[in-house]
Amino acid sequence: MEHLGKSPINWTESDVSAWLNSIGVKEQYIKKLHEEEVDGQTLLTLTDDFLKTAICMKSGPAHLIIQKRDALLNSQRKKQPTSGKSSEMEQKKSVERPRTQEHSEVPLRDKDNSTERQTVPKECVLPSKEDCKPRPFDDEGHDFIYVKHRVLQPESGAFNLISPCHEYKSFAIAATLDRTRLQAKFAKEVFKFATGCMNIRSNGTIHFGVMDSKENEGYVHGEIIGIPVKERDIYVDALDLSEKSFRSDKEQVLQCVRPPRFIEVMDRESTEKRYVVEVDILPLLSIVKNKVYAVRLPNFKEATNKLEFEKEVILRRVGSKTEPVTDKDLGDFYQRVKDRDAQRDEAEKQQFLFAPEICQDLGRKLTMLLTSGKKFIAKDKWFILVTNKFKSVDLSNIDWLLNMNIFCVFDFDPDSKVSGLCSRYLEHHAANMHFLQSYRMPAGMSIKEFTNHLHLFEQTSWIFCNGRSDFIGNETACDEMTWIKTKMTFLRESVFLICKQILPKGTFQVIFLLTSPVEKPLLHTFYEFFTDMEGHEDIICICESEENYLKWQSFAESSCRKDAVNNSSIVGMKMSHINATLQHVQPVKAHVKKHLPVFVKGTCFLETQIEEQMYSLEILTVNHCEESTKEFIKEEKENIERQFYRGGRVTWLNFWLAEHKYVNEVIERDAYYETSKLLNNALKCNIDQTPVNCINIYHHPGSGGSTVARQVLWHNRKDLRCAVVKPYPTSVVAQHAVELREYEEKDHQKCLPVLLLLEDTDKEYLDDLRNELEVAVNIKRIQYGTLCFILLSCRRSHNPERRCKESPLQNVSVTHKLSDQEKRKFAGKLEALKKRYAPEFILTFVLMSEGFSQGYIQDFVKHLLQDIDQKSVVTRLIHYVALLNTYVQNSFISQSHCEALLSLTVHLERFHQHAFESLLSDQAKLVFLHLRDDKTHIESIRIIHPLVAKEILQQLLGDKQTQSRLAMDLLCEEVLFEHRFGREEYQTFLRQLFLRRSRISKGDEYDSFFSPLIEHVCDNEKNPNEAIELLKEAFERFHQDPFFAQQLARLHYTFERFEEAKHWAETAAKQQPNNSYILDTKGQVYRKWFQAKCKAIENEGKPKTAQNTVDAVETALKALECFQECERAAEADMEDVNSSGFFSEVEVGCSLLKLISSLPVFANQTNGHAECMKYLLTDYIPEELDRAWEPFHSRLKKLHNTMQDALEWISEDLSYFQTDIGVEDETHERAEEKISHPLTWLAKKSAEYGKYFSEADSAVLLQQCQTFESKFTPFQKRMIIYYLGGGNIISILSKLTDQKDAARRLEHILTLYPSNPLKAKFTQRDIVNYVAAHISLNCLSPQPQKADPLKELQALCRQFPSDKKKCLPSALFLLTILFWPEDHDTEQERESKFEIVHSAVEHLEKDYWAKMKDIPQRKRRIYTHFFLGNGNGLDKFVHKRKFDKITKGFSVSEKRLKWLSGEAWKSPEIDTMLKRVSGWTEDRVVYLEGPKKRKFNILPLFVPSVPHGNENITFYLGFTFRGPVACNILVKK
Repeated sequence: MEHLGKSPINWTESDVSAWLNSIGVKEQYIKKLHEEEVDGQTLLTLTDDFLKTAICMKSGPAHLIIQKRDALLNSQRKKQPTSGKSSEMEQKKSVERPRTQEHSEVPLRDKDNSTERQTVPKECVLPSKEDCKPRPFDDEGHDFIYVKHRVLQPESGAFNLISPCHEYKSFAIAATLDRTRLQAKFAKEVFKFATGCMNIRSNGTIHFGVMDSKENEGYVHGEIIGIPVKERDIYVDALDLSEKSFRSDKEQVLQCVRPPRFIEVMDRESTEKRYVVEVDILPLLSIVKNKVYAVRLPNFKEATNKLEFEKEVILRRVGSKTEPVTDKDLGDFYQRVKDRDAQRDEAEKQQFLFAPEICQDLGRKLTMLLTSGKKFIAKDKWFILVTNKFKSVDLSNIDWLLNMNIFCVFDFDPDSKVSGLCSRYLEHHAANMHFLQSYRMPAGMSIKEFTNHLHLFEQTSWIFCNGRSDFIGNETACDEMTWIKTKMTFLRESVFLICKQILPKGTFQVIFLLTSPVEKPLLHTFYEFFTDMEGHEDIICICESEENYLKWQSFAESSCRKDAVNNSSIVGMKMSHINATLQHVQPVKAHVKKHLPVFVKGTCFLETQIEEQMYSLEILTVNHCEESTKEFIKEEKENIERQFYRGGRVTWLNFWLAEHKYVNEVIERDAYYETSKLLNNALKCNIDQTPVNCINIYHHPGSGGSTVARQVLWHNRKDLRCAVVKPYPTSVVAQHAVELREYEEKDHQKCLPVLLLLEDTDKEYLDDLRNELEVAVNIKRIQYGTLCFILLSCRRSHNPERRCKESPLQNVSVTHKLSDQEKRKFAGKLEALKKRYAPEFILTFVLMSEGFSQGYIQDFVKHLLQDIDQKSVVTRLIHYVALLNTYVQNSFISQSHCEALLSLTVHLERFHQHAFESLLSDQAKLVFLHLRDDKTHIESIRIIHPLVAKEILQQLLGDKQTQSRLAMDLLCEEVLFEHRFGREEYQTFLRQLFLRRSRISKGDEYDSFFSPLIEHVCDNEKNPNEAIELLKEAFERFHQDPFFAQQLARLHYTFERFEEAKHWAETAAKQQPNNSYILDTKGQVYRKWFQAKCKAIENEGKPKTAQNTVDAVETALKALECFQECERAAEADMEDVNSSGFFSEVEVGCSLLKLISSLPVFANQTNGHAECMKYLLTDYIPEELDRAWEPFHSRLKKLHNTMQDALEWISEDLSYFQTDIGVEDETHERAEEKISHPLTWLAKKSAEYGKYFSEADSAVLLQQCQTFESKFTPFQKRMIIYYLGGGNIISILSKLTDQKDAARRLEHILTLYPSNPLKAKFTQRDIVNYVAAHISLNCLSPQPQKADPLKELQALCRQFPSDKKKCLPSALFLLTILFWPEDHDTEQERESKFEIVHSAVEHLEKDYWAKMKDIPQRKRRIYTHFFLGNGNGLDKFVHKRKFDKITKGFSVSEKRLKWLSGEAWKSPEIDTMLKRVSGWTEDRVVYLEGPKKRKFNILPLFVPSVPHGNENITFYLGFTFRGPVACNILVKK
């Protein structure tokens, strides 16, 4: 390092960067300091504060830099001027220092991280090159590979005659020579070495492409470089020169000299292929006995330019060299031939003579270690593999590994992906390639997010611990010491994360599979696992070579007892034997191929790694479960059946066992046949078939809905492709579903439909998935009418029958109540089961047979809880589980949490489950159901059935204890709350217990305002204070979570404790200032407070005055302010639409207007109303209000404008979207006050707003409108129009639905407009409302006296701004309708209209996307207001409500389905009313012909209906706020 010689003050930016790198500062900070031009001079002035603020550095590295800088300056001051020699000595010492460290085996965990980095800067150390072993002697070496720059052991002489001596030749120049010269050089070296070896009877190998001396600068002796080999036969044929080199013994020589082996040299930085060429010499005694070999070495003479043979010479190996035998020694050499033969003979015999040792039963030991003493390896146990380089022969014996659940592999073989275990594993399974640093968890990320991010539970994580040779990024292998310095911290973090936060103790085993010599990093890995697993119980070591094991053993014994190490180690067992032994105790057979059905009625193989890549689906194959071994089935069948009838979820093995008559059949309930019938109907060919069909199973909790759904999948697995959807984003599921559909099919148009089961997903998820699949089908251009996917949704509901009645063509119900036929089936089955199991072991089935009658459950629980120890910790656990299971659907507590509560620390981990169960009381054993997570295999418990949980809770608590007290105990149970494993799930359930409201749409019994527990405490226990205390405790427990503060605000205002409500609402808003739902709650606090204050004034019975209403007015204005804040936050939120602020602002505004107009100053006088309007609309302030309301005047005078803006926003919003809210179309975080019928609400509130700001009452307006017309100002007329329901486009259009007196009202509205509208100074909104009123009136009574003809309305619309950016969306919408060309238009008229419509549509599209933000596709349903009819003029506009009776009586979702599928369009009424328009498609885009052959793009309302080819089509034309749309597209015959 150049900077070492300089004083720090003279350092450049680069010198500073190099120094920072040497002390271990992160690259990102080094880069930043370099960018900020920090040189030596600046470095000396750096402060802690500067590093933290300017460089954004964390405290740790900032502190390190300051400390190191100061230490460096101190050392500089102490230094005396030194000569060059002494500085050279210093450098020498610094190079030697790592060696001394190498021998100090202090466990790295005990060293400070910073001291790890304080070792010598990398640049000071001579680069050390990794050692490597030569190819095994006389081995073909097909699977062997050398890595460039690795170093072989130094050249050696004869050792024991069998271990080969080695000689290296760089051959760098010779390899580039022509054929003749190269062969001469190669043969000379081989024959020279071979003769030397044969004459001393020693095995040997000569290596070409390996550095043979240190003279080559930059290389070390034995370093592998490799040589280019253009033609291998050049080297092979070179040995033919033996004909002339050996006179008489050439055949024997060629028997001893093996053919050249070409070992590839891997070099990541070069694409050129290089090899080490090796020749083995094997002088077997049977060949060389009594012989001495002389050789004439070939040599190419440049002088004569030809190949010549040197004088004959006898050679021998002396040390690491080959030398000629001198004339002086020749006699002695010949005499000692017999001695050398005798030594060779002895060496060859010794090679095969080893006394057999007494061997322990390694097979039994191995199976006991891996099965934890059981008969089979647990199906759901995770294994972590730690391994190094595999031998090629071992790679063909890894079937036992392929059948195991391998969570991750710590692989120390950098070549594993190229030629090692990883490459072989990937042939059978999917795996994700990671490095140790991949396990460094980013700040703020939860464990669940992290495991999802790395897909840890879906596919094996393959961690390359010491570089990866095929990786293009900078991940190279390093020597032991460098590894310890650079990778040790990452290793420690990754092991800690896995053992302490991801996998609980007892759920996994670590196998150290040592297939090659053990190096230090592997030993450190053992130490990390040993420490974090708190012992050796679940660590197993498998090692074939005793030599390799010794190093491991000596290290392991420094951490734990010798017998513990030996008892957990399998030493000396070949991989092939391990493979055969372990396959006997695995529950599944090796290499069982899975089958999927195909379109042409055969089957195809499903490759395991492809299946694992579709990780969001649990794919059900034709031969599912057939991989299970007979032994496993025989052993486990009873347990599997009993677990199901006790209340466990049905598994595929339950069906398989029944199908193969191992157990009796699983009862098929009536709902199974109903669902099958709906499925068969969906599968029938139908030209109007939608590509994605949906069948819903609604079931009472615990009534067997999931069993019915899975039965449907099981019985259709041979005809459809079936899968269960796992909890993943819909985009991922859709991608995998499409891959499953098309897997191994030739034609994407001809594939079997995919039947997907979704369990307990909400409507939003189902709609999103449906939408994603429709988009995918579209992109794939699947023929319209082809059924591609069937979504079988299985969801909880407290009223399944009601759901079934709502939509009988889509929904099936499963209830606790059994039909007569089902009762007979269940009674028969129960008798059969009772012969084999005691009733308590098939409890859920018994309850089911009794129809879950309340009396039976009560008696059962009463009997169960007799003699229970109320004070025991197990009973406390039952309390907690019962509370959670009663109120939180699908809740459980992990076994790890339970053990923590029971203070279970089992040292004998292999019998962990047994130890846990032995601690449970008899009652707990009966009611607790043990579950395993399908994904993580982590164990948990819940009570066998929610109804049993509810009854247990009631009877256990009795009259003495309350649920609120129990909930408080649970909340304060430190052990459970802080327990690491499963913390996220546990805390989620706890949050739901206090926060989640009941929703009928989510399967609950009723809609609640608070969580059912909080409502129980308030209503049943009559103790709101306790409910408040519970939420306060939860707020603190969950680190002052703002959503608990929000609930506290709501709870307080419900009980009219407004000061506290205000405090909690502000607390929540402070933490989440941009959350529109929390801001809405804050507004609701003031709204309810305002209502309470108004009520109090009324109750006082005193006359209202400015003084006694100040407080109420102030509160109302504060509420309005909060709702406006909520509106701004909602507008800014790109992922959600929350309109609650606008609705609430109007509500509060109307209430405030009511209060103002009721004041004596405005109510008692004859002109009181006029006085009120004067106050609100002008600068006028009545004397009575002047002082008292001084702070409010300016805000009250804006009231009419802000309310009008809010009403307009709501009107516009309803113009875009479906205007009916279905039961299931609710948002996750709902606003406080849900508006169920927004159209009706808007009409009512618009009228109320108009009434407050207009003069006369309704009777006068309706009866004598024309009389008063002249008296009104334009503003007053506008307000009367508002009052009559003509204030915005949606209120006007809603008159078409609510037809009572609508025509008369519209006529009255039109009389209030000037008689000559073209000359009136209309605003944009006035024109919109005027035109909309005319169109609506025409729809209601086609020959009205007051409706203007079309041309006059068109002329009026030309007054809209020419710059369409300034036009309201409603104005643009009317332009598309009114200027839609007619058949009788001239070419000029058509062109003019086309331009207007085209420009309007362009801007409507922009407005639409601005409105839509990033909300999900399912929420973007555009509403079609009018269709193009067969009439002329205004008669050509047909409102949608005209043909609503066609789908009358169906649910919202069924209506939508009928329109989309095309079924509803076939009605004769529609054919009479609507006009079919001709167009064409190009690449799935719909076009109409504009003037001069110009294309006009029309949006299809239902994209899948667009034909794939380029076709002539006809369709109905609809008008929306996004532009014209094409409906019911048909190809022209």
